[in-house]
Amino acid sequence: MQFAKGKLLAIGGAEDKGTDLETGQIHRNNLNFFELGILRRIVEEIGGHEKRIEVVTTASMIPVEVGENYLNAFGKIGCKQIGLMHIRNRADAMKEEYIERLKKCDAIMFSGGNQLRLTSTFGGTQFLQIVLERYNEEAAFLVAGTSAGAMAMSNTMIYEGNAAKAHLKGEVKITTGLGFMDDVIFDSHFEKRGRFGRLAQAVSANPSCIGIGLGEDTGFLIIDGNRMEAIGSGLVVILDGHDIRHSNIADIPDGCPISIENMRVHFLEKGNGYMAVERIFIPEVFEGSVTNKQVNVE
Repeated sequence: MQFAKGKLLAIGGAEDKGTDLETGQIHRNNLNFFELGILRRIVEEIGGHEKRIEVVTTASMIPVEVGENYLNAFGKIGCKQIGLMHIRNRADAMKEEYIERLKKCDAIMFSGGNQLRLTSTFGGTQFLQIVLERYNEEAAFLVAGTSAGAMAMSNTMIYEGNAAKAHLKGEVKITTGLGFMDDVIFDSHFEKRGRFGRLAQAVSANPSCIGIGLGEDTGFLIIDGNRMEAIGSGLVVILDGHDIRHSNIADIPDGCPISIENMRVHFLEKGNGYMAVERIFIPEVFEGSVTNKQVNVE
């Protein structure tokens, strides 16, 4: 199996930088940035403060505020080469200026907001094709995303689903994401917004996928499209549906409670690892990255 050579960093978010899909509200009073340690990890992975990072604010309904927040946050850790891409529609995504900047940067970061804005804006564009090509072919290239930016990373993407009703069939809406990783489904703000049932329904409907629930102030660094490491202060929750023995989701009408037997669950803290293809939990807290750890697979 051939894996991508680049790196993904999916971040659960600690700030709403756009529309809250469950309330329809825009939060301007909650722009506190996730812990700077996660940003420092981005800088470390791409080789230092002089590297170029482009921040894409497309998902947010308040892109200028979001962009300034990123500039300030990266500035606090000494980064000067930060660009903002306020891409609002598909026409913007096709502009030569953005295409040329995309070809030259060392990392791209998708902000939070509404993940459907990301897929509807970039799906099928040259912009997305370049990001995918660089991610697949360049070991030094990193794609990061927080909140909606993380949820859009996979091929299978949750775009809607109120946590309070997520145990009912049909309440969780799924579409195609940006496609950086197959056979996974990301969810963000996982514990704080009670999204366990939401991700469980998504996995039960797509049991070939591994569900990855990202807590706030928490990230999951993925190397080679397979080797993963939890970073930050919170939890990453893995839902593995490969061994489900019973699921009623195909047989019940919409609005009825789902029933699942034998879905496997793992909780990961900072330094724990996971191998997506082999579905192996790595419990040790490493001094270095799990991506550098040799793992024996039976």
